[in-house]
Amino acid sequence: MTEQEIEKLVREKLNDAYQSEEHPKKFFITENGRGVTDGGDLYNALLNDMMRVTEKALTEILKEALKK
Repeated sequence: MTEQEIEKLVREKLNDAYQSEEHPKKFFITENGRGVTDGGDLYNALLNDMMRVTEKALTEILKEALKK
């Protein structure tokens, strides 16, 4: 596969994986009693969402690349 074919394949598979997933619509940032904001839940939700999409896309990319 050429570099351009690989780039196109990666772009297509990432887009397909992103479109196939339901993404969180709301994120909550909590504040404790001392007024300290905790963005950990937001970070974890985004990280999990991104990892799910990436895993799905990489699986499809590898299956496609190994066929050729």
